[in-house]
Amino acid sequence: MGGEITVYNAQHDTLTKEWVDAFTKQTGVKVTIRQGSDTELSNQIIQEGAASPADVFLTENSPAMAQVENAGLFADIDKATVDQVPAAYRPSTNKWTGIAARSTVLVYDKTKISDDKLPKSMLDLAKPEWKGKWAASPSGADFQAIVAALLEQKGEAATTEWLKGMKDNFKAYKGNSTAMKAVNAGEIDAALIYHYYYYGDQAKTGENSKNVTPYFFKNQDPAPSCPSPAAAC
Repeated sequence: MGGEITVYNAQHDTLTKEWVDAFTKQTGVKVTIRQGSDTELSNQIIQEGAASPADVFLTENSPAMAQVENAGLFADIDKATVDQVPAAYRPSTNKWTGIAARSTVLVYDKTKISDDKLPKSMLDLAKPEWKGKWAASPSGADFQAIVAALLEQKGEAATTEWLKGMKDNFKAYKGNSTAMKAVNAGEIDAALIYHYYYYGDQAKTGENSKNVTPYFFKNQDPAPSCPSPAAAC
């Protein structure tokens, strides 16, 4: 096959490298990667317009995909390819698709929260009994994906109500790993993070996760239903 493509990548670079190496080995196509954040790269593609050198756009979150799609810059994905992904993980336009999955979990300190006190849903974290007990990283695109899932499932009124309760109850940290470290150090009882921050640390030294336990919400809760990492071309 041969040739060369350029990928604008807002995914974790180590994960993308695994994909790229396998793709090049299988096809002979050389891949040039331009690394950046979701919003940085989506804005860059829009500024570049039809002249953008990007052949593929990889992100962690759907809002950046929607931004580029709304600018009319995505090519069609052939039906045979997109049909490999369940409809729940791609937009009805089929201009882009989810390619991987992740879960939002509550990591918690078992010495402070017993199993019978764990929330049945992410929505429970807005209740008064959770005031001052949990953390999150609300400033990045990752948290936008959590809110997007909640908005899609529960609607605007419920999402607004939950965000108000969250504001009253939670402590903000910058980054999922920082929030997890705070639980590990005993600063806060629990934190809402993506699951791979816990398992990634466990696969290394476990230094920042040795005192925390991950709790997965039930299927179809807004937490595990967050929009998947996505790709478009």
